[in-house]
Order: sequence, then C-alpha cells, then structure tokens
Amino acid sequence: QVQLVESGGGLVQAGGSLRLSCAAAGRTFSGNSMGWFRQAPGKEREFVAFINWSGGTTYYAESVKGRFTISRDNAKNTLYLQMNSLKPEDTAVYYCARRAYYSGNYYREVDYDYWGQGTQVTVSS
Repeated sequence: QVQLVESGGGLVQAGGSLRLSCAAAGRTFSGNSMGWFRQAPGKEREFVAFINWSGGTTYYAESVKGRFTISRDNAKNTLYLQMNSLKPEDTAVYYCARRAYYSGNYYREVDYDYWGQGTQVTVSS
C-alpha cells in the first residue's frame, strides 16, 4: 500500500505563490515517477506536471509551463509543486499521484495507481 498526503494549499492573491507538498508513506517512493493533477469545479481532472524517479525528467501542461516547478526529495519521501505567478484559473483541488509501473504515459489519470486526497488552492483576483 502507498499513502500520499498533500499539504500547502490555501488562499492566495493573483500573482502570488504557493508550494504544495506530497508526503509518501508505504512502498518505496524513490523508485517511482510521480505527477500532479488538478480539478476545478465543474471540470474534469487534468494533468499539471510529471517527474521521473530521479528528478531528471519533468513535463508540464502548457497552461503552467514557466510558472510551476515540480521537484522531489527522495531522502524525505516528498514531492513538491512550486507555483508562482498564480492566476484565478489555477483555482482547483490539487492531487499528487504515483505513476503505475505498467504505464507508458504520464499525462492521463489511468497512468497513475495511487492518489492523495487533494489540497485546495484558491486564487483570488
């Protein structure tokens, strides 16, 4: 079993920053690629960012490229998402997830097998 717990969400003004954390417990964290997704009210959950097991490869959704940075600390079993220049359209519940061993992709929900409970990010205009 794998437990993922997000934290760091909150209310911030447009242009501000937040850093989300995702603490992993259970099976080995360092050997797995990880991702961040988000779900805005009335919308489907969407891909935000991906990082491979070593941190050497990252991918981002076009909507966050240049503003968000995904990173990880394998010694602390923790995944991060640094969010800068936040916009009201970034308002959503943010989820971290572990990519499944069987997956060959990184941007679909089905590519991930364990999910956190989510943390709310609200950006006011």
